[in-house]
Amino acid sequence: MKYYLVFLVSLSTVIVFSQKRKIPLDTTVVTKHNTTIKGVSFSYTATTGTQPVWNTKDEPIATLYYTYYERDNVKDRANRPLIISFNGGPGSASVWMHVAYTGPKILNIDDEGYPVQPYGVKNNPNSILDVADIVYVNPVNTAYSRMVEDKDGNLPKRETFFGINADIKYLAEWINTFVSRKNRWESPKYIIGESYGGTRVMGLAEELQNSQWMYLNGVILVSPADYKLYSTSQPIYSALNLPYYTAAAWYQQVLPAELQQKDLLDILPEVEDYTINNVMPAIAKGGFISDSERQNVAEKMAYYSGLSKKSILQHNLDIPTSFFWKELLRDETGHTIGRLDSRYLGIDKTEAGNSPDYSPELTMWNHAFTPAINYYIREHLNFKTDTKYNVFGDVHPWDRRNDNTREGLRQAMAQNPYLKVLIQSGYYDGATTYFAAKYTMWQVDPSGKMKDRFTFKGYRSGHMMYLRKDDLISANDDLREFINNSLSKGKPAKYIKE
Repeated sequence: MKYYLVFLVSLSTVIVFSQKRKIPLDTTVVTKHNTTIKGVSFSYTATTGTQPVWNTKDEPIATLYYTYYERDNVKDRANRPLIISFNGGPGSASVWMHVAYTGPKILNIDDEGYPVQPYGVKNNPNSILDVADIVYVNPVNTAYSRMVEDKDGNLPKRETFFGINADIKYLAEWINTFVSRKNRWESPKYIIGESYGGTRVMGLAEELQNSQWMYLNGVILVSPADYKLYSTSQPIYSALNLPYYTAAAWYQQVLPAELQQKDLLDILPEVEDYTINNVMPAIAKGGFISDSERQNVAEKMAYYSGLSKKSILQHNLDIPTSFFWKELLRDETGHTIGRLDSRYLGIDKTEAGNSPDYSPELTMWNHAFTPAINYYIREHLNFKTDTKYNVFGDVHPWDRRNDNTREGLRQAMAQNPYLKVLIQSGYYDGATTYFAAKYTMWQVDPSGKMKDRFTFKGYRSGHMMYLRKDDLISANDDLREFINNSLSKGKPAKYIKE
């Protein structure tokens, strides 16, 4: 009898541990909550779960994890805006804007964005949930989103999901299903994307319109990475970094005294002008620039950047951002500065070298975000699983070929007179700089016929400008204003000769 019991225990152990850990294909968990935003108290419903991605044979090939917030007791849901929110990476979960920017809960952090313990979340009195419903979408391999095996146990090909155009295509299909399930076809719709999400939503604007017949009122780019420009090693991209260098050096108080005593926003316009009219053509000339021009430009760049003229000449006027992060404070304190937010300081093993050992701002953020989102989803949203929450997921190799997203946004705007664009950037962001974002905005519509439908907003913080309390307030207010200004309000969608 004893041996029989041992056998049963062993058998049950084998059965339990032979089960695969996987996320449900199609499921929802609904919870009710209360909040106060901008002084007004109301209740809202949170729906979190998974929704399948289908192939052309209507077979599930992946499931995406999402969280959807709806304000309760809305009498006219058809006129209530719907915000569809993405982060970037590629390979990043939607955690960042979800629990730090627009959502009803935000991290426990200090007023400048630094982590504090105990980790967790608190009410966000600045969330845009008062004026719009929001869904946070996690692409494949981020958060709990995963590929799904077919009947033979095989996963789909990675190229089905991991590339600029593949990503746009399957996400547009998923959004169509979501909008249909939630009965939101009548609502004004907006898509917001941070960092690589900027590329994503530029492409989605056209894909949703031309393949899903879904017309948007607004596209919002938060610290956008435009891959027509980003990391191309071209003179244009390199030159566009100078205004960011000025901003970071001003914050770290290493500019010449006559600049340092001015307000940042009084300095940047002249640096932007010099960048376009002097730095860009100088770098473009390469080794054929005259010595006098090279010397003059290097001296002015040193004046605006806090770097030495010698180091700028040694780089042939083309300063890598990684060198800047290492060099700016090398002779003052020996600290490095952050890539995504140059207000943050780091400590390297040696002061020598051409790039920092690590990104101090990202390690600080991971301090707060990772425990908070895991706690929040389980304890507040009541979604529980043994599947790992991927703050960053494996999506590589990522196919960057045939990137027409910038042109896609232009086409979508031209075909849809309602569609407007908001760009939000932090001045201290050294990864996707604010002036590069301005340049992208200028290049979307070379004709200039739609420039009055673009809005740019800058903030005194970094890549995640909303981590700084003052910018959390102003950035959300800017979203409210943009949403209000892009609603149709009974006007027909048409162009008028003037």
